[in-house]
Amino acid sequence: MLRFVYGQDLSRYPRLADTMFRDRADQFHRRLGWQVTVDHRGWETDRYDRMNPLYVIWERPDGSHGGSMRFLPTTGPTLVRDHFAHLIPNVDLASPLIWECTRFCLAPNAEGRVAAALMAGGAGLMQVCSVRHFVGVFDARMARIYQRFGASPEVLGSSGDGLTRISVGLWHDDPADRAMIYRRAGLTEFQIADWLDLSFGSIKADAAIQIPA
Repeated sequence: MLRFVYGQDLSRYPRLADTMFRDRADQFHRRLGWQVTVDHRGWETDRYDRMNPLYVIWERPDGSHGGSMRFLPTTGPTLVRDHFAHLIPNVDLASPLIWECTRFCLAPNAEGRVAAALMAGGAGLMQVCSVRHFVGVFDARMARIYQRFGASPEVLGSSGDGLTRISVGLWHDDPADRAMIYRRAGLTEFQIADWLDLSFGSIKADAAIQIPA
């Protein structure tokens, strides 16, 4: 199932949090070789995890992490603004209608549907929160994943070639794209709505979820 959790509430799900940050260390530090910080617990975290982000997490039946993404509003500090602004010179993405999506992570041996389910969760979150766009930095590996599930962004700027290519992309809220992502994930709009309700309580169609601080 998908679970939507603010950073301040992760302590309510200790197994989910522990396995998520351990899986992030495995993916970003061990497998991809990124220069990230791994603490004594084996967790990969950064300063943005301390800003009460909103996580979209695929939770396995045993309560462990299957995959996740992290969201923050672009009105505050973001990876794009702080570290990748050189890829999009003279472009200002600070808006309450734009959220940044980072740390797309899949657990080792994650089920094939998890990547698509996370994208479906993001699409549902965009609709409920009245967010018009997501922005994120991605590499060539993620570009192929996005294309496979019909979730390719508008590329705003890139650097490098081949496997080393890094891009900043902008995803748009589009009902047709959202419906296609749901189909690719094998999920329905009603399932996403149920999981959102389970995480946040009853959500009215015209009510926005609290924006992460």
